[in-house]
Order: sequence, then C-alpha cells, then structure tokens
Amino acid sequence: MKNLFDTHNHSQFSFDGKGTSAELSARSALDKGLGGIVFTDHYDIYIPDIPGEDMPRPQDFDICAQQTELQRVQDMLDGRIKVLKGIEMGMNANCREQAREILKRHTFDQVIASVHYLDNSDPYYGRFFEGKSWKEAYGQYLEYIYDELVHLQDFDIVGHYDYVVRYAPYPQDGIMYKDFSDVLDTIFRYLVENGKGLELNTKSCSGGHGRKTILDRNLLLRYRELGGEIITLGSDSHTPDHVGESFGDYARLLKALGFRWTSHYEKRHLVQLPL
Repeated sequence: MKNLFDTHNHSQFSFDGKGTSAELSARSALDKGLGGIVFTDHYDIYIPDIPGEDMPRPQDFDICAQQTELQRVQDMLDGRIKVLKGIEMGMNANCREQAREILKRHTFDQVIASVHYLDNSDPYYGRFFEGKSWKEAYGQYLEYIYDELVHLQDFDIVGHYDYVVRYAPYPQDGIMYKDFSDVLDTIFRYLVENGKGLELNTKSCSGGHGRKTILDRNLLLRYRELGGEIITLGSDSHTPDHVGESFGDYARLLKALGFRWTSHYEKRHLVQLPL
C-alpha cells in the first residue's frame, strides 16, 4: 500500500468538510498504510443561485490557511507519510480567466479539474435533470468537461467524470463507454496528448454520496488502449474513515486491466509507482 496515494480528499477548508480535519484524515491514511495523501479542497468560483439552497462561496476555501495547516500536519507526522497540497478547481465557462489566475497566484502539488455546476445548476440538487433524457444529461456533462479542460489547460487530473450519475433519477447507473464513445475518446486523447491524468473516483463506485455507480472496465481499457497510463486513485473523502477506502481492491483491478503504475503529483510533477 506504500505505493498508493489518495489523490482526492477534502478537509475543514472545504465548505462541505467542516466536520473533519486534515490531521485526522492524514492519520487515517497513515494507519491504512498509504504512502501519501493529497488534500484537494473545493474552489468553485462561479456558483449559480439555486432557489431554496444555501450555496457555498469560493472564499470558504482559504488557500494560505490550508497550506499552513498541511505543513504543520506534515511536520507533525515526521516523514512517515507524505501530506501534499492540492486544489479541486471547479471549471465553468463563466470564470475561466479567474480560475487560471488563482492557479498562477498559488503553488500546489496537484490540481484536479472538475465540473460541479453547469446549466445554471448542480446535479446534486436535481434540477439539472429536468426535461433531459439520461443520454442528454450524461452526454452534456461529458461534453462540458471536455470544453472546460481545453480552456483551463493548467491542471493535472480530470476529476470524477461520472459525478453526474451519482444524483441522477434514471435507471442507467454508470458512464458506459459504448454509450459515449465519441466524447470519451475526445477526452482521453486530450489527456494523453497533454500528459494529464484520469481519476478513478472510488467514492462514486462505493456510493459514498448519492447512489453507487458502475465502473465500466471497457472505459478504462479504452483509455489505456489510446495510450493512457496516468491514472489516479481518489477517495473524494470528506471524513477520515473514507480515506483510501478499498484502494487495495482498485489497485488489483487496475493491474488486471493492464495498467502498470499508480500516479500522483508532487510540485506539479508526475510521480508514478508500480502497482
């Protein structure tokens, strides 16, 4: 397990992580035998007003305070595990320049690029799905991811490509390669050509929030077939107990599918360790 890093975690510096702490999550990762943990707290600049919902604001994430705390935790744990500084940058067409500016102003080990808000909504709240078939909703989400990746450029990993499925009202409970081969190939080729990583988000697969989604092995095989070798494991934890959840099982799955490495980033440089 020392070769495995949990590359997607939230702490008290995320609007939805107020009940946890970076220290407790880092200790959990250490207890589970992981080699490292990356804290990627939420930074969504554009957040639409959704009636009846108390929406988070980007200032909920104090980047300097987070990094100071992570350095304290790293020093306290005295090299027994790596505690890395990250961000989950929310991509949206309304804030492209602002997102790039935030990434220029701060130094991170790793940047996850994710989509939470589109069509003036968040799939979490359900209104995004109104008037859409499952294929329209999932397809729109994937196409939006690709468009925003191309505009952001300054990122390391694309996060939870199947986020939209977690909260969907349809019986289709996964992003399946056969249903979205064109847009998935476009995303995968972009990642491969630009040296970016694909996240295997274990929270989606475990049903840690929302419903349990299907992990399509054919999707992962196609990514590898197109040359994709950068794949990360992220628990998307918001509490210490979910850090590194079932990582041994997912590592064995990736190895069985022909992947050779588990990946993470340090000071924005790719680090790959054998599975």
